[in-house]
Amino acid sequence: MKHFNKRVLVTGGAGFLGSHLCERLVAAGDDVLCLDNFFTGNKQNIAHLLGEPNFELMRHDVTFPLYVEVDEIYNLACPASPVHYQFDPVQTTKTSVHGAINMLGLAKRVRAKILQASTSEVYGDPKVHPQPESYWGHVNPIGFRACYDEGKRCAETLFFDYRRQHGLNIKVARIFNTYGPRMHPNDGRVVSNFIMQALRGEPITVYGDGGQTRSFCYVDDLVEAFVRFMATEDAVTGPINLGNSTEFTILQLAETVIRMTGSRSEIIFEPLPQDDPMQRKPDITLAKKLLDWQPAKALEEGLEQTISYFRGHL
Repeated sequence: MKHFNKRVLVTGGAGFLGSHLCERLVAAGDDVLCLDNFFTGNKQNIAHLLGEPNFELMRHDVTFPLYVEVDEIYNLACPASPVHYQFDPVQTTKTSVHGAINMLGLAKRVRAKILQASTSEVYGDPKVHPQPESYWGHVNPIGFRACYDEGKRCAETLFFDYRRQHGLNIKVARIFNTYGPRMHPNDGRVVSNFIMQALRGEPITVYGDGGQTRSFCYVDDLVEAFVRFMATEDAVTGPINLGNSTEFTILQLAETVIRMTGSRSEIIFEPLPQDDPMQRKPDITLAKKLLDWQPAKALEEGLEQTISYFRGHL
């Protein structure tokens, strides 16, 4: 008889991050309920878990209430790339806001511990570099990215109000650029874009002059941080930045991908999209201190695994 530890709900569990988290929790012996409406999630991502006795898949949209018995909730449900979240911006805001309300309501009813997957986008186009958790951000509330940025900011508000008003045990994680196998090949994010373009021998599209910076965290490192954060005591609520503090320019990333794929792609430059942040780099002092965590995987090592995933995909 296998021993199952906790009953854990993962919303957005068939997505890129969610599927890796489900895998990790199932391996740890937890009883995992994976919830997804498959807007950007994919059954293929969790197909290998379907035979596990401690894994269950449920098609459900978090904008509708849910009644289940669980001990912990990881709220990851929301399209996270500009291509996907701008496709139906009203639904994106609903997913962040109504989704948070419904999951917090569930957590309150069953007294579950709940973690919110927030985002570095709450900082907008930052005026402070690197970004510490104490920085309030610089966000355009009516721009094309606002459905996601402001949706996630509102979700954070709700989490802290539920804590103050109902004493809920909350954890708020601000995730910076994460990459790895199972990323959506057409999600428009820079790592998947560059790899797909390089593998197909297409020109690699760099917006602006390529001087804008990003920090890339490998998915296994991020999942490790999630699990550590969830295990902290009640007083540790966050928000905590989770990401890699090594900064790369977009041009450096493009050149690295071309070299690692052995591609003949040339780099072409296009105008910058609206509200595209110029700098992104987390200050992870808090994560190091409170979670005893920092990313372990170097960019090239992580890219190697991601490239081989996309090769198989093609």
